[in-house]
Amino acid sequence: MWKGRFEKGTAEAVKSFTESVSFDRRLYAYDIQGSVAHVTMLAEIGVLSKAERDKIVKGLREIHAEIDRGEFNWDPALEDVHMNIESALIQRIGPVGAKLHTARSRNDQVALDLRLYIRAEIHELRECVRLLQRSLHGLARRHAKIFIPGYTHLQRAQPVPVAHHLLAYVEMLERDHERLSDSFRRVDVMPLGSGAIGGSTLPLNRELVAKLLDFPKVTQNSMDAVSDRDFAVETLFNCAMIGAHCSRLGEDLILWTSAEFGLLDIEDGYCTGSSLMPQKKNPDLAELARGKSGRLYGNLLSLLTVIKGLPLTYNRDLQEDKEPLFDSIDTAKAVLSVLAEMIEHSHIREERAAELVSDPLLLATDLTDYLVLKGVPFREAHQVVGQVVKQCEKEGRKLTELKPDQWKKHSACFGEDVAEALDLEKAMSKRTAAGAASLKNVQAQLRRWSRALGLA
Repeated sequence: MWKGRFEKGTAEAVKSFTESVSFDRRLYAYDIQGSVAHVTMLAEIGVLSKAERDKIVKGLREIHAEIDRGEFNWDPALEDVHMNIESALIQRIGPVGAKLHTARSRNDQVALDLRLYIRAEIHELRECVRLLQRSLHGLARRHAKIFIPGYTHLQRAQPVPVAHHLLAYVEMLERDHERLSDSFRRVDVMPLGSGAIGGSTLPLNRELVAKLLDFPKVTQNSMDAVSDRDFAVETLFNCAMIGAHCSRLGEDLILWTSAEFGLLDIEDGYCTGSSLMPQKKNPDLAELARGKSGRLYGNLLSLLTVIKGLPLTYNRDLQEDKEPLFDSIDTAKAVLSVLAEMIEHSHIREERAAELVSDPLLLATDLTDYLVLKGVPFREAHQVVGQVVKQCEKEGRKLTELKPDQWKKHSACFGEDVAEALDLEKAMSKRTAAGAASLKNVQAQLRRWSRALGLA
């Protein structure tokens, strides 16, 4: 490849250290797609004859098919996917194959391959996000009228419909979906024709290549085009955020399956057991979903560190972009898919939910609102209800066990209607503001998401 400049061959240690074909070979389809567009353009501007173009394209497609069949012989000595394919092409069709790389550098070639790859993977990631959203929506719909305790600081706070809780994750995932869609615009720019650093003296038609590859525009600065990995970093961030949301979901599911909560049952086929303790049923999928967020964060930090301080333009450091990128995309898709399948095979234990939500202390805030509507200033109402709660805890009684005269001792504003504030169904029906947790609002949310997720 560069033997014209060097007197000695490359040392074996250098070959093994610098090769990337062991992992970048997965870009082969995009590399060949870009090469076909490139030679088509070269023929259009007269650098290649139509016969040369056709011969190269035919050879590239034959190589593509050979790789698809698993019959291609990858050679680490040729460093990367680009040179392996080019070398195979020259062996297959002769000297005309050496014209493939005309007016092209591996610098702009790999930038194109990565953009083509990420473009395709964004579509797959978005669909995986939709799979998990639909699965969560299904679980929420199946238990739409069931209440559970909501938590702050992992302490019981207020009652919420379990569907409201599950749809909170649908909302998080929707932001992931939007981020993927938004980042697609910055990936969808065609860099080929930028050369190694400053373009080419040949009259390249970059717009034609962009059209052939379905890019809406071309890059405008050749130096930036070959050194830019912002789009890869952004993809890693998107995967990390998906990981964060799946980790939070995993934690909730793990808690819900514990004996202490007992809210969720996952089918046996989606749990594991213990090699020692015969009674165990472990939510390993949720635990791994939680744990894999760490590698997604690590991959993001890895590439951010690689590009920190790199001078313009291309540096070999950028070879280190692919493994974290491939791993994060694969991991994010796997986590989304396996959680979606697991949740489809899970159900809420409704009797246990009713037991947990029967605690009247969950409606202490509703008592505060009750006093506020009677004209008591909020801070005073908050203090009064706090005193009532403290008394009940000391006496080992529930709020619902207090007599009217005992309420009156704390505030003259407590009337006979105070019992309504401690009625779960009535209290929840009053949460009517947009986004609040009434069953009516939850039904509206379910209908809205049915339409958005293509389930209506």
